[in-house]
Amino acid sequence: MRRTGGPAVRRARRPARTLCRVNATDRTPADLLTSALAADPGRPLVTFYDDATGERVELSVATFANWVAKTANLLQGDLSAGPGDRVALLLPAHWQTAVWLLACSSVGALADIGGDPAAADVVVSGPDSLDAALACRGERVALALRPLGGRFPQAPAGFLDYAVEVPGQGDRFAPFAPVDPEEPALIAAGREFSGAEVVERAASEAGALGLTGPGSRLLSGLPYDTWEGLSAGLFSPLAVGGSVVLCQHLARLDEEALAKRVESERVTTVRR
Repeated sequence: MRRTGGPAVRRARRPARTLCRVNATDRTPADLLTSALAADPGRPLVTFYDDATGERVELSVATFANWVAKTANLLQGDLSAGPGDRVALLLPAHWQTAVWLLACSSVGALADIGGDPAAADVVVSGPDSLDAALACRGERVALALRPLGGRFPQAPAGFLDYAVEVPGQGDRFAPFAPVDPEEPALIAAGREFSGAEVVERAASEAGALGLTGPGSRLLSGLPYDTWEGLSAGLFSPLAVGGSVVLCQHLARLDEEALAKRVESERVTTVRR
């Protein structure tokens, strides 16, 4: 597929790094995941809460990496996406969104958070944005976002059901083409970042987020539609060997319930 046009975006400046990442040779978010897998595959990486439904899902580094590999194989093999292709992610802050972000990085595709489906080669939609996603003239994937990665009762017309397609994908991934860390990898709130910029910025901001290195555990209630939410909710914890407790509908918790979660999840820093 060829990359289609889209609205003009501006490249963010690369800030100076103030905290070392897990492996100084990591140049893309996918590299960070590879290093985390090599360092400690059994530790928690993403713990997800939906406070509207009571759902809780915990994914170790190994389990998360397996989802990423399967999703990257789906993206590259079945959806024919590769470097330069734009993937519009019409998804909330959710553990499956985090998987798609790392899958895009693995393939070398440009992950456009909340991007225009009409300008995308692939659109990945949650259940609340299916009508908008129909504007994509390329491949369309729908996520039910149900507990345990459940499928739709009936796949939406014009879409592949992610929960049906991904289980049969391979557990290991290798890109058909090398991923250039200097190429655009992420668009968030109209700002474009290369893979290297995502890694550098995530590591440089970790200290300000209260992440001191391996073992740090950040609870985030921020949405994924800005860099700040993506940094706190995925990239910065991953960059320094920490983990994230990602909470959707966190406002439904009172202060006492939030304090109990912070204690039970051994959270070291909170962003909401």
